[in-house]
Amino acid sequence: MDDPADLTTVLADVRRGMIPAHVYNDEEIFRLEAQRIFARSWVFLAHESEIPAPGDYVVRRILDDSFIVVRDEHGAVHALFNMCLHRGMQVCRAELGNASHFRCPYHGWSYRNDGRLVGLPFHREAYGGDAGFRRSDQRLLPAPALDTYNGLVFASLDPDAPPLREFLGDFVFYLDYYTRQSPSGIELRGPQRWRIKANWKIGAENFAGDMYHTPHTHTSVVEIGLFREPKAEKRKDGCTYWAGSGGGTTYKLPPGDLRERLRYVGYPDVMIDKMLREWSPAQRAVIGEDGFMVSAASVFPNLSFVHNWPKVGESDDVLPFISLRQWQPVGPDETEVLSWFAVDKEAPEEFKALSYKAYLMCFGSSGMFEQDDVENWVSLTSTAAGTMARRLLLNSRMGLLADDEPVVAPLEWSGAGTAYVGYGEYNQRALLARWADCLETPVRTPSAVGFGTGS
Repeated sequence: MDDPADLTTVLADVRRGMIPAHVYNDEEIFRLEAQRIFARSWVFLAHESEIPAPGDYVVRRILDDSFIVVRDEHGAVHALFNMCLHRGMQVCRAELGNASHFRCPYHGWSYRNDGRLVGLPFHREAYGGDAGFRRSDQRLLPAPALDTYNGLVFASLDPDAPPLREFLGDFVFYLDYYTRQSPSGIELRGPQRWRIKANWKIGAENFAGDMYHTPHTHTSVVEIGLFREPKAEKRKDGCTYWAGSGGGTTYKLPPGDLRERLRYVGYPDVMIDKMLREWSPAQRAVIGEDGFMVSAASVFPNLSFVHNWPKVGESDDVLPFISLRQWQPVGPDETEVLSWFAVDKEAPEEFKALSYKAYLMCFGSSGMFEQDDVENWVSLTSTAAGTMARRLLLNSRMGLLADDEPVVAPLEWSGAGTAYVGYGEYNQRALLARWADCLETPVRTPSAVGFGTGS
């Protein structure tokens, strides 16, 4: 923001749980987010199952930076900045495909799928050959940092970013529930893409820990019998947890042992056997001994997960599904949603088909939950643009007493991080505290990389 004092005030209010309403639709705030959050955080780009074979690629972006995420001929994964070294044309304009080379449509420079420049029309006539421009060692600009966890491909625009595993921290304890139910991990279908006139932070906060909205926003979903739980207010029996760079919500399961509880949410024994072998004793204990099942979650800054188990037929039987979704900022008042269906690679084919149906019904582009949520988020963003919003502090102190002590003591359980039973905004505050820390710290301007003679 132009006035540092204004930013200091905004961040101080955020840290005490009183959110200046205009942060959900403000150009200056959005500019700072681009510079201080998305320019140095680890951001999800793709999953390795989307590019299984040599030459497979998808094109993804971090704000305005387009990357070709590609598997080269030797099986290595790269994230290549989608801009020709010559005059800056996008090298790849398809969203996905398979290619051994990428050829710029402007002047015909071509690159192997590991990024190396291999073709330059009229090299001798135009440049005098290598004497004027040496092709060897020239390559498309790679993402400054690239790493994976359980097949999830992340990139950072900051070459000095901490290691991905360090960035994720203890949230990997929960990430395994969504992405490692067998040795083979998950496979993704999608993404579905759509745009909403809403600020990107709202979705991330909602999925990180807002159990409070379910009895109100999603009443109709429960009333039509999509879930066998009789009342949406049962959400208060679950807990929210925050660990490392992420947090989420859980449901409280009925009595039973670990297998009974996994069956309760619809997993067949053949999958349960593999889960029990893959998960650590503590991960198994969260479900089997503590009686909690993970639901929605978010990883800072803009990746979320869903795990739920609706009815998919006429009986009371339920089927679980997993979804990944990314809140890709377009502007302060617009977000592109990328939504993937995820399922364990080793799951039975019938399970995969029914689980996909459950995903589409709930959180696909026309899913019932999706429509309920977006109506709220669009309204919030629109109202946040006005003059009065700059005078309003939104109360995000649920779960805290006036002296900042929690209403209930933290839960003692087998999971990582800190958890609380019941309604509270602990996770939203934790996510926005990370947001505030990033906005408070300026970033250095990276040095330009030149591709001139002999470089």
